[in-house]
Amino acid sequence: MKKLLIEFLKKHFEFIIENWSFQVLQIIKDKLTESQVRTFAENSLTVFIDVIDSSDYSKADQYLIDIYTLFSKANLNLLEISQLFSQGRFAVLNTIEKENTGQFDPVILLGYFDDIIEQIYARYGIVHQESKMKELEYDRDRLASKLELNQQYLKNILYSSDSAIMVVDQNEKFITWNKGAERIFGYTEEEMLSKPSSFLLPDGDKYSNELNDIRRHADENTHIKIIDTERKTKDGRILSVKLSVSRLPSVSGEYIGRSIIIKDHTEYKKLQAQIDQSEKLAVIGQLAAGVAHEIGNPLASISSLVQILQRKSQEPFINEQLANIKENIDRITRIVRELVDFSRPPSYELAIQDITDIIKTALGIVKYDKRVRKVNFNTNLKTNLPKINIAADQLLQVFVNILINALDAIQGNGTIFVKSDYDKNNVYIEITDNGCGMDENTIEKIFDPFFTTKEVGKGTGLGLSVSYGIIKRHNGEIKVKSKLNEGSSFSIILPIATI
Repeated sequence: MKKLLIEFLKKHFEFIIENWSFQVLQIIKDKLTESQVRTFAENSLTVFIDVIDSSDYSKADQYLIDIYTLFSKANLNLLEISQLFSQGRFAVLNTIEKENTGQFDPVILLGYFDDIIEQIYARYGIVHQESKMKELEYDRDRLASKLELNQQYLKNILYSSDSAIMVVDQNEKFITWNKGAERIFGYTEEEMLSKPSSFLLPDGDKYSNELNDIRRHADENTHIKIIDTERKTKDGRILSVKLSVSRLPSVSGEYIGRSIIIKDHTEYKKLQAQIDQSEKLAVIGQLAAGVAHEIGNPLASISSLVQILQRKSQEPFINEQLANIKENIDRITRIVRELVDFSRPPSYELAIQDITDIIKTALGIVKYDKRVRKVNFNTNLKTNLPKINIAADQLLQVFVNILINALDAIQGNGTIFVKSDYDKNNVYIEITDNGCGMDENTIEKIFDPFFTTKEVGKGTGLGLSVSYGIIKRHNGEIKVKSKLNEGSSFSIILPIATI
């Protein structure tokens, strides 16, 4: 089989290259030139032949580095690159069908060729992933370095008395207030002298209890107490601060007050959040790349085989079922694409459309779910809704996600209400169920990535977070109201298109 495949590829080398290049140019459009596409196809097929002949995948290493450089400059994502390799499969498939000499089984030959492409693409995925991880590590190190410099900067402020330095006496009255404190909190020394130490505390028992703890510590201990907390400025802002407290003893060692140094850590918190987000995106990126490869490539092979069967079958019923399989394969591919988009949101082409058709399509999709046998769909869709500027495929995913969550909430027995309306600025879509509902703690977390209330294996926690991102990219809002055991209502607000 190996020898037969090599002979076949060499014999039809030019025809495969022409076919492959033509299909790739239709997908990539303006991202690569015709010359670059043809060079990619020629180098790829040459490497495939060398690997098949030698069974040595290391021969593809330099080739993988070269195409990674090319694709990076063209800003191609993993999904687009997977499609480029898939077009190579289709080019070989078309050539196999064109020759059709009966000397070999085309399915077996294509399957062997698929294994080679999958292994090479897997190695490309590793090169891609390692490079992206290095970029994320660089960004993380850069942020960490910036954070370290910021900490050093804060130390310099302390040494130059630019931090808030103050002293309270044994009666809890301010007796010292420096320029750093004036800059941070907005109060002058004249305003703060003789004021109680509680003057800067935000409202709440938490801060009153904290002050009592500080007073007790300063009265009983000589070492410094450092805490992360919040304090209130003159204009009512709440600052994140690091507070250091030292006991001030008299000559006889009795407590006569304490010194307080306060540093504004608001920027520090922001930088720390950036580092945390960078690490989170690294994990999500690994997950998305793995899913795109592990699901996307087998789907491409299945799609190829379905097309072979479609072309060979003359029976209408079989062709109808094969078309249904192909349609569902395309749907899974779109889902994989959305997972990749979660870690790297791409640009989508928007179009002026009536959202009612998209809502009806979403309802049609979920009505085939096995859980809807005892579900009543109550719809009140406004006619002649104003057009909105949207990506229909994305909005369809949002509605399907929310409807499936509603099905889970009513456990296949209840009512789902769907209605639409509009005013002069926005279109409103509301999806309501009379299911189990949610408590306040759950409502606060439902749009967080990977948060789910479903059992292990029954939910990824990505549906609502992806939906939230899609609506935000459309300059809209998504809101939720819910009460435990009384149901939930999701409201989607989208701006009317300005024509």
